[in-house]
Amino acid sequence: MSIPNLENCKKRKIWPKLYDFNTFCEPDCPISPTGPFRDNIRLFLQQCAEPEDYKVEGMSIWCTFLVIESKNFVVPLYTIEEDVKKSVRPFCDLCRCNGWSHNFVSKRKYHVIIPVESEWSQKLEDGVCDLQTHLLHGLIHCNGFGHLLCIKGREGGSKYLCGREIMDLWDRICANLRTRKITVEDVSKKRSMDLRLLYGIAYGHPWFGRWGYKFSHGSFGVTELIYIRAIEILRAMELEKIIQDFSDTNLSKSMKQIIHYYKDLSPIQLITFKDLLRFMLTIRSCPCVWKKQSNTSTTTSKPPINIILRRKPLVKEKCMKYRNFGSLVGTMDSRWPTRRLQYAADVIVDALKAKKEDKHSQEGMTRQDVRDAARMHIGDTGLLDYVLKSMNNVVVGKYVVQRAVNPKTRILEYSIEEFGDGVIPVKSEPESETVLAQPHVPGADVNADVVYVYENVLFNYPESELVEVATQAILDCKHFVKEWPFRVENDQLLSIRCQVMPNWNDLEAKSHRKAPPGEIIVLPLHASVLELKQEAESALRDTYCMMERFVVIEIEHMENLDDKHLLCKLVESGTEIFVKGYGMDINSQLRYEGGSDNWKVRCECGACDDDGERMVECDICEVWQHTRCNGIHDADIVPQLFICSGCCDSLLPGKTETHQKFESSDDLLMIPATIGYGAEVAEPFFPSLNALRQ
Repeated sequence: MSIPNLENCKKRKIWPKLYDFNTFCEPDCPISPTGPFRDNIRLFLQQCAEPEDYKVEGMSIWCTFLVIESKNFVVPLYTIEEDVKKSVRPFCDLCRCNGWSHNFVSKRKYHVIIPVESEWSQKLEDGVCDLQTHLLHGLIHCNGFGHLLCIKGREGGSKYLCGREIMDLWDRICANLRTRKITVEDVSKKRSMDLRLLYGIAYGHPWFGRWGYKFSHGSFGVTELIYIRAIEILRAMELEKIIQDFSDTNLSKSMKQIIHYYKDLSPIQLITFKDLLRFMLTIRSCPCVWKKQSNTSTTTSKPPINIILRRKPLVKEKCMKYRNFGSLVGTMDSRWPTRRLQYAADVIVDALKAKKEDKHSQEGMTRQDVRDAARMHIGDTGLLDYVLKSMNNVVVGKYVVQRAVNPKTRILEYSIEEFGDGVIPVKSEPESETVLAQPHVPGADVNADVVYVYENVLFNYPESELVEVATQAILDCKHFVKEWPFRVENDQLLSIRCQVMPNWNDLEAKSHRKAPPGEIIVLPLHASVLELKQEAESALRDTYCMMERFVVIEIEHMENLDDKHLLCKLVESGTEIFVKGYGMDINSQLRYEGGSDNWKVRCECGACDDDGERMVECDICEVWQHTRCNGIHDADIVPQLFICSGCCDSLLPGKTETHQKFESSDDLLMIPATIGYGAEVAEPFFPSLNALRQ
């Protein structure tokens, strides 16, 4: 098999260097950089990449060719250098949302990109850094702090690469070039399941935890302690207790059958929910072994009912009766109002219409694709999942929404047809649904079993606020970070962290920002004090926008030493030093990655910093709070005049006592009573959160 990109390689005048995809950036392969990231990335581009003869938006491009010989194709790995001073977006929103607002603005950003396969043979175009279709997109500032923006394997549309292979490559690149910290916002899904929730329960860490990514911070005031406790609670749920709690529901029979099926199939005893999910995920990844065991255990049993039903349709297509969504809404026992359910259905239909009108696509949309398209207008994922469950043979407006398994991909897809002859909308009746519904057969599709258990145990657990609160707490934690330790590997080199001491002639005394991280410098073992000053000055000038004219005048605790004094007698590798100087451009707009605005966040949920969630500013106290915590839905427009509850209490007579009670957000953690995105009113909910803290 020959990929077009391989043909492009052959057409070049000079045959490019090819590196093995699976070993690229392993130690000593192809380079062994020992300096800080700002120097290592230059060495990487010089020795491992070829400059392209064009630019995008004025940014220079390099390409590295990675070959997978077993599959006979070449993967293009692009590196794009962005000059911050020339950029239309010099500040980094990702730094701000990850708690790095206090970092100085770096002079350069490096985008590491593997485009989707269909674009491997094409030149990059303007706007490439804004696309969401890349198989890999990482952004690293020249100070070594960065963000993983996108990883997409076969689930995301790749034909040749899986997510694990791409993630392995990214991790090797970061380690080889000596990045310092990399963040990721984990919103990855599989078959409508949030992987941070699924893997958190099954393995105790998110999918990215395989590569060392750990909790960074939660949204809506969720702390690491609450996050850990929430995972522990859900992992420890006993299977027999789950069966007992579902015994009085219409899900009792299916839930019991699924749990007993996998308990009987497992070679080890399954006791907790963690054990069940982990085993199901294991046999899903080893289908051959599972099929062999499953066949031997079901040879004497009757064939599944749903297999018998496949032999002929239940009813003729022309006689199929459809339910009107407006009538169906009336039978739904939902916490969302009717208008919200109808709006969500309309948004879903619009997404399917756009797909149908695409001349280049003749297939339907997977559940994940529909969900992603609808999220452009509705942020409440719980609402979308709820409505999508009911969207089968349903009439919305003049369209009929249907879902069926694609025979090629074996994935459930949604599609629409315009309302026409043979379509008979009727009011939804419980009896009609039970007649057409096919019973869930455990073991027939392990993926369907995982989804069934995931959705019903975590989102439909009978009369358990604790499960609901724990589930939402994990979903509210999607920011993870990996930090590479400060390595000292070469005995002939001194690696030192250099921090600039505040100079109150340059910086405002009233500033409450945290100190930015120190810059790493590497010197020969026998370097002098003067060389340390020169290297520190050069590193700071090269890295940060506001330091271009910075001059180091002295080093703390070395003021009385001669410049010729050797450092090997004074400091060791790994030491942090503080330098003093002048020349920082304090009037520069490019000072902090969070921008010049020093806005305040103090929400009833306990959040005291921007966590990337939607917020609204109080027009009186000018403090920002979450819209969700104030009962404003993601689909609703923020009111032009907003006054927070604290200011309302202070303005109304007789409310001063209540206002004093909740004066400190550190004392109490407030979250919506319904926990979900669709909460009508934000109310305090202390008992469940206190249980998570214990």
